[in-house]
Amino acid sequence: MEIARSFTVHLWISSLLLFLVLGHGFYLPGVAPQDFEKGDRLMVKVNKLTSIKTQLPYSYYSLHYCSPETIVDNAENLGEVLRGDRIENSPYEFKMREPQMCTIVCRVLPDEKAAKDFKEKIEDEYRVNMILDNLPLVVPLKRSDQESATFYQQGFHVGLKGQYTGSKEEKHFIHNHLSFTVKFHRDAQTDSARIVGFEVKPYSVKHEYDGTWNKEKTRLTTCDPHAKRTVSSSDSPQEVEANREIIFTYDVEFQDSEVKWASRWDTYLLMTDDQIHWFSIVNSLMIVLFLSGMVAMIMLRTLYRDISKYNQLETQEEAQEETGWKLVHGDVFRPPANSDLLCVYVGTGVQFFGMILVTMIFAVLGFLSPSNRGGLMTAMLLLWVFMGLFAGYSSARLYKLFKGTEWKKITLKTAFMFPGVVFAIFFVLNALIWGQKSSGAVPFGTMFALVFLWFGISVPLVFVGGYIGFKKPPIEDPVKTNKIPRQIPEQAWYMNPIFSILIGGILPFGAVFIELFFILTSIWLNQFYYIFGFLFLVFLILIVTCAEITIVLCYFQLCSEDYLWWWRAYLTSGSSALYLFLYATFYFFTKLEITKPVSGVLYFGHMLIVSYAFFVLTGAIGFYACFLFTRLIYSSVKID
Repeated sequence: MEIARSFTVHLWISSLLLFLVLGHGFYLPGVAPQDFEKGDRLMVKVNKLTSIKTQLPYSYYSLHYCSPETIVDNAENLGEVLRGDRIENSPYEFKMREPQMCTIVCRVLPDEKAAKDFKEKIEDEYRVNMILDNLPLVVPLKRSDQESATFYQQGFHVGLKGQYTGSKEEKHFIHNHLSFTVKFHRDAQTDSARIVGFEVKPYSVKHEYDGTWNKEKTRLTTCDPHAKRTVSSSDSPQEVEANREIIFTYDVEFQDSEVKWASRWDTYLLMTDDQIHWFSIVNSLMIVLFLSGMVAMIMLRTLYRDISKYNQLETQEEAQEETGWKLVHGDVFRPPANSDLLCVYVGTGVQFFGMILVTMIFAVLGFLSPSNRGGLMTAMLLLWVFMGLFAGYSSARLYKLFKGTEWKKITLKTAFMFPGVVFAIFFVLNALIWGQKSSGAVPFGTMFALVFLWFGISVPLVFVGGYIGFKKPPIEDPVKTNKIPRQIPEQAWYMNPIFSILIGGILPFGAVFIELFFILTSIWLNQFYYIFGFLFLVFLILIVTCAEITIVLCYFQLCSEDYLWWWRAYLTSGSSALYLFLYATFYFFTKLEITKPVSGVLYFGHMLIVSYAFFVLTGAIGFYACFLFTRLIYSSVKID
C-alpha cells in the first residue's frame, strides 16, 4: 500500500507540472460560433507553408512576404506543434460585409537570398495556408472530366513556373494578388452573420503605378478600384528576381450563403471522391465479413464435434489413444521461450488497443472535430500516457502466469521498450528536420513536454498497473503441465512457422488496406480525414479478423501436435504490419512525388513507427483471442 500511495502522490505532482509545462496547450480553438456585425474587423491568420513534394513545412514568414509591425504567434496545442503548424497574425484585414478592391498590402524588394527562397518554394510547389475564423483557406478548382463539378485545394501555391511571351526560358512567377471570397450565413432576426466559407483565387500581376511609390497615396494602373480595373485585364505576370519590386495586393468579396455554421466544414471534408470511397470500403468489409463468418462456422462445427466425441469416449471408458489437439494437453500451457519479451509486447499492445478504442469512440461522438486543429493527435498522446496503467497490469498478469517473480523488471521493460524505440526514431527524424530548418521540427520545450509525459506520468502508471496486476491471484491453467516436455513430431511444409505466420497476416491487412489508402492520402497529401464512423467499423472488423485467423491457425497447429503456440499466436496477426509497410512502400513510389532524400527518409521513418505500432496492436489482439480459445477448449474436455 505504501508503494501505491507514493505513486499516487507522484502522479498528482506530475499532472500539476504537466499543465504548467504545456500551459495553454489544451484549449479548443473555434468550437463556438462567432457572430459578426457589419463593419466588424476580421483578422486573417497565416499558417505554415506546405508541399506534398518535400513534406517539410516552413513558417509563412520564412519567405519575404509582407508582415505586420509585430508578428504574434498564436497559442498552439501539443498536436499542432507536432504537426508543424505555426499560426501567426498577418497584414490582411477585412471588414465584415464591406468589399475591398485592389488593397495594397506592401511593396518588397527581395535580395538575392529572398529571391532564391521564393524560387525554391515555387519549384517544390509549396502552398500558402491561411485561416479566417478558424476556417482554412481553399482554392476552388474545376474538374477536367466534369464541367460542373468543383473540388477544393487547401491553400494556394506560392507561385508558378513557366514561359512568358515569346521567351523559351522558364521563369518563376509569384502569386502577389489574392482575390478572397468570404461566404457568410446571415441571421434574419439579428442581421448578424457567421462565416461559413473562405476561398481565394491567386493571380500573378506585375503591378504598375505613376510617379514615386507611396503606399498610402499610390494608385496602381494595373489594379484601380476607382476605375474598376481588376487584375483579370492584366496579362503581365510578376517575375521573381533579385532587387525587382513586388507589390502585394488583394480583393475581398462577401457572398451570402445558405450553408449554416454547423455545416461549414462539409466542403473541406468532402474533398475526395466519396462514391469511390464508400463503395470500396463497403466492398472490402463485406468480403472480410463473409470470410470471417465462414471461418467461424467451420471452427465452431469442428470443435463441437471433437469435444463431443472425446467426452463421449471418456464417459464410456473406451481406452482409445488420444490424437490431435487433446494429445498435447500436458504441454500446451508450458511457458514459452523469451516469455519476458512476450509479456512486454502483450502489455504494449493492450496500451495501444485502449488508446485507439477510446480515441475512435470520442471521434465518432464528435468530440474531435476538425475545427480543433491538433486535437486528434493531442488526444491520442494523452490517452497513450494514461493507458500505461493497463499496459503494466496486462504484462504483470501474464508474467505471473509464467511463474515470474521479478515484477519490477518486467514493468520497467514495458514502460521503456516500445516508447524508447519510437522516441529514438523520432529523435533522429527530428534532427533531420532541424537540419532543413523546417518549422516541422519539434521545439525543445515540446520535446521536454513529451519526455515529461513519458517519464512523469506514463512510467509511474505502468508501475501502478504492474503492482496491481502482480498482487492479483495467478491465473490457473485448465490442465496440468507435464514436467518433461513432449517431443514435437515433424510438421508438414504448410505448418512451417514462417509460412503460417506470413499467411496469417494477409487477411487482417485486407480488412484495412482500402481505408489505409485514404488515411495515407490525408497525411501525405494534405487532405482532411474525418470519416470516423467507417474507420470505427473497419477497426471492429480488424479485431474480428485478427482473432479468427489466429484461432484457426492455432487450432491447426495444435491438431498437428505442435504446442508452441504462444509466440506464433502473437506473430500470426502481427505479421499484417509487414504488409502495411510494403503497401506504404508501394504508395510512396506510385502516389507521391517525393524526390529529396531527406523527405524519403522522413516518410519511411514515420511509416516504420506506424507499422511497429500496428504490429503490437494486431499481435496483442491475436494473442488474447488464441489465449482465450485454448483455455476454452481445454477446459471443455474431461482429462484424467
